Formats: sequence, C-alpha cells, structure tokens
Amino acid sequence: MATNGSRPDSQLIALRDPRSPAAEAYRTLRTNIQFSSLDKPIQTLLATSTAPDEGKSTTLANLAVTMAQAEQRVILVDCDLRRPSLHGLFGVSNEQGLTSVILEQDERSLPLQEVGVPGLSLLASGPLPPRPADLLGSRRMEALIARLRGEADVVLFDTPPVIAVTDAAVLATRMDGVLLVLQAGKTRRDRAREARRLLEKVKANIIGVVLNNAKLEAGYGYYQ
Repeated sequence: MATNGSRPDSQLIALRDPRSPAAEAYRTLRTNIQFSSLDKPIQTLLATSTAPDEGKSTTLANLAVTMAQAEQRVILVDCDLRRPSLHGLFGVSNEQGLTSVILEQDERSLPLQEVGVPGLSLLASGPLPPRPADLLGSRRMEALIARLRGEADVVLFDTPPVIAVTDAAVLATRMDGVLLVLQAGKTRRDRAREARRLLEKVKANIIGVVLNNAKLEAGYGYYQ
C-alpha cells in the first residue's frame, strides 16, 4: 500500500495520460453528470457497485480529478469502511478521516488531505468501525454531509457494493445522486438488476450507470 506521496498513478489515468481515450471518457462522464439535473445541480454523489473489484473506487477517483481540473472545489470521501482504498490510490494516510470526525464530534478543521491536484481534497476513511452501517446512518453523519456541502462545489462518496452490505443504501437516501458502477464481462445481469432494485427501494436518485472495461467502439465508449 502506497503512502506519503508514492502514488500509483497507473490507476489515475486522468492524471497519468490526460489525452487518452479513457481520460476523455471520464471528462464525458463529468459533463453528463453536470447536465443530468440542470434545475437542481448534483452536489453530493455516491458511487457503488454490485460486488468488489468492479472499478468503483478507481472510477470515482478519476472522476474527482477531472472535476477538479474543471476548476471545481471537490472533496472525495472514502465511506467504504470495510475495504477503504482511496488513500492507497492517492498515496496518503488513512489514520485520520471520516470516522475520526464522527466519533470525536469535533468542530475543528476537517482532516482533509491534499492529493497533488489543485482543488481536490480527500477525506480518508479513518480507523475502521465495528458497525459501519450504523455510523453512516447516524445523525452525526448527516451533520458531516451538511458540513462538507458547505466546503466544496461537489462531494463524492465511495461506498461498499450495495448488494453485499446495507452501507450504500443507507447513505444513498442523503445524496443528490447515485452512480452504479459495473464491469463488462464480470458483472452478472441479475446482480445489476438487484442492485438497481435495492437502490430504488430506498428512493435513491440513480443518475446513471458506468460500464468499466467495455470494448471501445469508434467515436464513443467508456472504459478504463
């Protein structure tokens, strides 16, 4: 696991190769999100998947980079309190973060970390709690979301797979929008339908689906 600046840029294609088709796909995703609700802009956005290792965290990290490159103030929040990975993607520590703020009920400055991209900050997971869903569904979490709204143009939340645990569904009720991340050749259709059903059951605003590793066709397509 990388820490303290040794960022594995290979997964952050929006930084490593900004002219690549993959980086352009993330910019297209950014634009689609911006235009998904003109009457009520998406300020808080949650990403989830059907299962682990479908590219959810990498997708969200690259999306955050492209949004910051568009001169937006972006906060990326690691709410995967079971298998946090965003601190590893950016090569920073997760000793302090989301759980630290909630458990300490502290009004001091949030432990946001700079990640080398102007306008982008990371709120890492912090120490992992015994009951993540209870913490994410708490009033303290609701207060933290409101606080984050006041400090950024857009706040992106990474959560565990929605089918595996209830964390994503619990948090989705407090978001302006939800992205469901799938992987071509891996995600089963029945699991994708089940993920959608679970999100719709809590009345989550699903604004789109991202398909990773899809075969690139001339002129369009989205892949990593």
